[in-house]
Amino acid sequence: MNLPHRRGRRGPHDPRGRRRVWALGLLAATAMAVPGTANAAPDATRATTLGAQAAQSGRYFGTAVAAGKLGDTTYSAILNREFNAVTPENEMKWDTIERSRGSFNFGPADQIVGQATSHGQRVRGHTLVWHSQLPSWVGSITDANTLRGVMNNHITTTINHYKGKVFAWDVVNEAFADGGSGQHRPSVFQNVLGDGFIEQAFRTARAADPSAKLCYNDYNIENWSDAKTQAVYRMVRDFKTRGVPIDCVGFQAHFGTGGPPASFQTTLSNFAALGVDVQITELDIAQAPTTAYANTVRACMNVPRCTGITVWGIRDSDSWRAGENPLLFDRGGNKKPAYQSVLTALGGTAATAAHGSPASRAGTAKRSPTALPGSAARPVTSAAALPSAFSWSSSGALMSPKPDATHNIAGLKDPSVVYYNGKYHVFASVASSSGYGLVYLSFTDWSQAGSATHHYLDRGALGTGYRAAPQVFYFAPQKTWYLVYQTGNASYSTNTDISNPNGWSAPRNFYSSMPDIIRQNIGNGYWVDMWVICDSANCYLFSSDDNGHLYRSQTSLAQFPNGFTNTVIAAQDANKYALFEASNVYKVQGTNQYLLIVEAIGSDGRRYFRSWTSGSIAGSWTPLAASESNPFARAANTTFPSGAWTKDISHGEMIRAGYDQTLTIPSCKLQYLYQGKDPAASGDYNSLPWRLGLLTQTNSTC
Repeated sequence: MNLPHRRGRRGPHDPRGRRRVWALGLLAATAMAVPGTANAAPDATRATTLGAQAAQSGRYFGTAVAAGKLGDTTYSAILNREFNAVTPENEMKWDTIERSRGSFNFGPADQIVGQATSHGQRVRGHTLVWHSQLPSWVGSITDANTLRGVMNNHITTTINHYKGKVFAWDVVNEAFADGGSGQHRPSVFQNVLGDGFIEQAFRTARAADPSAKLCYNDYNIENWSDAKTQAVYRMVRDFKTRGVPIDCVGFQAHFGTGGPPASFQTTLSNFAALGVDVQITELDIAQAPTTAYANTVRACMNVPRCTGITVWGIRDSDSWRAGENPLLFDRGGNKKPAYQSVLTALGGTAATAAHGSPASRAGTAKRSPTALPGSAARPVTSAAALPSAFSWSSSGALMSPKPDATHNIAGLKDPSVVYYNGKYHVFASVASSSGYGLVYLSFTDWSQAGSATHHYLDRGALGTGYRAAPQVFYFAPQKTWYLVYQTGNASYSTNTDISNPNGWSAPRNFYSSMPDIIRQNIGNGYWVDMWVICDSANCYLFSSDDNGHLYRSQTSLAQFPNGFTNTVIAAQDANKYALFEASNVYKVQGTNQYLLIVEAIGSDGRRYFRSWTSGSIAGSWTPLAASESNPFARAANTTFPSGAWTKDISHGEMIRAGYDQTLTIPSCKLQYLYQGKDPAASGDYNSLPWRLGLLTQTNSTC
């Protein structure tokens, strides 16, 4: 063991006036295919609705919605219960939005967006540029400059109206011809503007909303060998090569009774390998065969970048193919056999969950209150850009140490938390003058946190000795829970049941010894606060040294937990107190963005957090709220309705939107479980009276 201490031996300092230098030496993530890896959830977390189960793997399961049917109680009941995403069926198409030039009618679409927002459902925008359902005044334009201006204005005005409310747009719909030509179909856009109209539309959309996902959507592109599929693939590859902003490809998936072609998963994987998300956007299958539906869903589940599925309607009577009965609910709103096959393929069960379910009636995957104590479930919110400044409200101290005959505990610290199987599961450090250990507690609501039983993990195979700063997540490819912590090395234990505190394995190390680059730069600091996060190809291990350095190592998803190499300095600051410890990296739900937060010590000696964002876990990182005057989280931008019990906002963890290795968090209404302490407390760092409280963001835009 290198360090028999927990971090934080602070000496006198005055960082005011010091020059902060950022060196963001970052490696690009290697694009590696993950063969057949479905983000399977453990049996105990199976949900009872489509949206809730899809959310377990970070996906959505949505439906097309017609504003005129929202008054149908059966229709709305199924919509609100089963789905966590919606697509307006016709209400965002050009002939509804802008029937007359320059006169925009958002009323019908607003009705759908408002309904979705109130039930925590994400919204896909459909569609901005399409040759069909187009007003005659657009089709009659023959001048290129006029049409370009009209198209750009329609895109910009529509996106601006829904900015922050629509997480993804079908920017261009069905631009390729059927058959073997591989050419664009004739349309007013193609005929007047030429091939470049698609690129123009995407660039205009990105300028209007830098945060929304931008998608190309089409039908009959599911079979990999078809000329139309290959033509769309070449376009996406060209766009990615030249930096044209495209984030996703939508596969409509209007299938006959045979369901998807045998190559469908290959098609999804090949497009995803170009660096775009893939989505099934308009799914319906003639006569709704159970096997065909299951095969379609499995193809998506087996491709990590397949982020969601939308069925094109709710009941058979709502379908544009009503005579073929192609949906999951019959005309009376009853579940058809295909419903069960889809839920099973998603990893769920139609039966009442025997172990409890994290799903709310709105079809979400987690419960997370916006007020304390004892608040109701919070739905997963629509994607929105993270703000450039944050404000928070804090609870009082929710959790305190519970010493027993063999554990004389002074501080409860460094929490990690997941919501799973109807409960919050919290792991934390317990600190005293004699050292550090780990504790586990669980509860169904934050109002119960203070009374929860504390289970000390040294009573199982995890053993006694220095263990601190835990992080917990479910590693879906292995269907195993991981508990990461520091022991003087970067260590981990595994468990098949997160609720069994005695089920954790004995510690294993990620490294044989401290990597050389850390040894060379650590100075008189401590190697602390290990943090693991994975994308669709790789896993990354971050750590800090209390000396101004953030380190990152990398291995492939298939090799994890082995093979961590390429340790680099991911970020550094000449003022070690400005980049001190307790780094967290998260995926922001519904975006291409990652969030990095790092604990700093301010000029007043108090702990607070700075933040940065990046399009990749490997960086580079752009400052977000990263200064003492504009911090991510600090006492100065936090209100304390129950009384200011702390001036430190220190080591903790976000309340996640799921619990797997992607560490996905909502993009708004953030919550952060943190450690604070009595401002008057002083003395030995290990004996300080740390307690756990909860921050809730108060300046969300959604």
